[in-house]
Amino acid sequence: MIKTALGRLRIVAFLEGISFLVLLCIAMPLKYMADIPGPVRVVGMAHGVLFIAYVLLLLQVALELRWKFSRSVAAFVASFIPFGTFYADKKWFREA
Repeated sequence: MIKTALGRLRIVAFLEGISFLVLLCIAMPLKYMADIPGPVRVVGMAHGVLFIAYVLLLLQVALELRWKFSRSVAAFVASFIPFGTFYADKKWFREA
């Protein structure tokens, strides 16, 4: 799975989705409700790195597999929606 660009995209999409959910559901409430900003720094940095990796791998896969522009944009937009990368994996990344 890790040998292909699509396999790497699937792994990074999963990790990016997890980091997004941890940021939204755990780190942000800790920061604003309990006044503990530390987790946002750590999880936010990890999420940022994973997001950049997701976008770069998405671009690589889209070029290699000659995806339609609309599919590439939809996969990109999915990264901004909670659970979106999981949906993208099921809908677009597995069938490719």
